[in-house]
Amino acid sequence: MKIHFRIASFFTLVVVSFLFVSCGGNSPETTNQTNSDSTAVSQKSEQKLVLFFGNSLTAGYGIDPEDAFPGLVQARLDSLGKEFKVINGGLSGETTAGGLSRLDWFLEEEPYIFVLELGGNDGLRGILPSESKNNLLAIIDKVKSKYPNTKIILTGMQIPPNMGQEYTDEFKAIYPAVAAEKNVTLIPFLLEGVAGNPELNLPDGIHPTEEGHQIVFGTVWPFIESEID
Repeated sequence: MKIHFRIASFFTLVVVSFLFVSCGGNSPETTNQTNSDSTAVSQKSEQKLVLFFGNSLTAGYGIDPEDAFPGLVQARLDSLGKEFKVINGGLSGETTAGGLSRLDWFLEEEPYIFVLELGGNDGLRGILPSESKNNLLAIIDKVKSKYPNTKIILTGMQIPPNMGQEYTDEFKAIYPAVAAEKNVTLIPFLLEGVAGNPELNLPDGIHPTEEGHQIVFGTVWPFIESEID
């Protein structure tokens, strides 16, 4: 009888343990892990997004992405303990038309700050400034329509006078005109202090080196800093 009793007790213990697990009973370790996961998800959801939307300048062509100016912005935000996540939406060779066509994919989440850096490739290809301007206006309209509270920063661009001085001047004028029409913040010239300096650009003479991106970061950061909480 003692043997049968012990066997019955053993099976009772197994059944009770099985029911406890099936009903969702959690060990302290499991509970702690669940709480930690929930906290991590909560912290992630609280992060505000800074979206840099541009071409190879934003992407950091020729250097490591973390050394490009958007990566440097993320590093500065982290050092300040700010709950911001930087998204690098740069694509080499991108034009304003291409940017307009792929914008929706980047607007799945609301950006707190949207930095628009496009147009340089338009200028180098001789695209009509009026067409580039219309595309920039349309991009800004899309962002504002979906997320009215997003802070928008437009980065001004200039090009060499290869296409003639008239074209160069007309292209340069696009950015202040767009910023004024849409009432967005303008960085007058993204490559201030970098463009035309062989020591700060890769051999192609177009894309900044790591040191060049440090200077670009110095140009961009005050505008980001003024918009963060």
